[in-house]
Amino acid sequence: MPAVVLLGPRQVGKTTLARRIAADWPSGAVYLDLERPSDQRRLDDAEAYLRAQSPRLVVIDEIHHAPELFALLRSLIDERRAAGQRFGHFLLLGSAALDLMRQSSETLAGRVAYLDMSVVTADEAETAGEPAGRFWSRGGFPDSLLATDDPQSFLWRQDFIRSYLERDVPMFAPRMPAQTLGRLWTMLAHQQGGLLNQAQLAAGLGVSAPTVGRYVDLLCDLHLVRRLMPWSANLGKRLVKSPKVYVRDSGLVHALLGLATENEVLGHPVAGLSYEGMVIETLIQHLPAAARPWFYRTHEGAEIDLLIERGGRPGWAVEVKRSTAPSPDRGFSQACDDLGITRRYVVYPGQERFALRHGAQAIGLTDLARLISAPAADT
Repeated sequence: MPAVVLLGPRQVGKTTLARRIAADWPSGAVYLDLERPSDQRRLDDAEAYLRAQSPRLVVIDEIHHAPELFALLRSLIDERRAAGQRFGHFLLLGSAALDLMRQSSETLAGRVAYLDMSVVTADEAETAGEPAGRFWSRGGFPDSLLATDDPQSFLWRQDFIRSYLERDVPMFAPRMPAQTLGRLWTMLAHQQGGLLNQAQLAAGLGVSAPTVGRYVDLLCDLHLVRRLMPWSANLGKRLVKSPKVYVRDSGLVHALLGLATENEVLGHPVAGLSYEGMVIETLIQHLPAAARPWFYRTHEGAEIDLLIERGGRPGWAVEVKRSTAPSPDRGFSQACDDLGITRRYVVYPGQERFALRHGAQAIGLTDLARLISAPAADT
């Protein structure tokens, strides 16, 4: 595509990746950081400056500071296309997916591709030799994961949370009180993996339920929280219709709850759901483009932690157990039977793969991530 938008929270390595791409680009590249005054001044006459860069790749970091550029980029892309330059026009980086996607889709339809950037995932950490327990405890932000010790990692995550509340919230949502949003973020960490109950959260915050909905929207937009939607089908079952909500990075879950070490996490009631969230986030990052993630739950207790659907049909069911001797719940088997799913997996903190009752298989997270992302997973 002529333009690519990299989306994701700050500190996930978007800038590092973009700089490497720019350094290796065959026709040369220019990098602009719109939080740097000198680079902002280069765009005082943006049309003349950007036109002069052709045929080089132009990398624009923190693009949300200049939303007016999107209309200009459309005409410049069309000019480059007419000149025979089909690809490699602009690489755009930003932290707020909803805002960027809305602005870019309005003007760059057919000219843009999107790439969501996540934090380091469990399989990437394992490949790099990071102990699984430390990754779970610290999360996937590189500066947190690679800190010299637990106190330094915990301090980095606390500073990260504070910077988001004091800098990003006023930038993206100036009318939202950062302190209230911080309290909501912490409440969601306490209820990690729970059903979203806006009325209950609103009562605790002293705001209206629609206001809570807008706050959750912002946290999702900033790639900090994930809504996992419930699978719905006409099965003659009474299905749960509320989404489940996860703080996407396990390290941030623990920092919001004041848990600085793995031992503190293990002793806290959030441990099981924190591990579940880490597993689900890793697997979602490995889904093929055509696959969609859901959860499934009936009012009678049948439940699937992660349901993977392709082509409108549920094909994979995943249950998460933070136990070295995992065993699928009866409700998991019932849910799989309801949906006719034969690919049934129970993720646990081990490496061995073995058969379990009800047609399920125990499997390690890294192995399942690779299995899901393999081309053969489509068949």
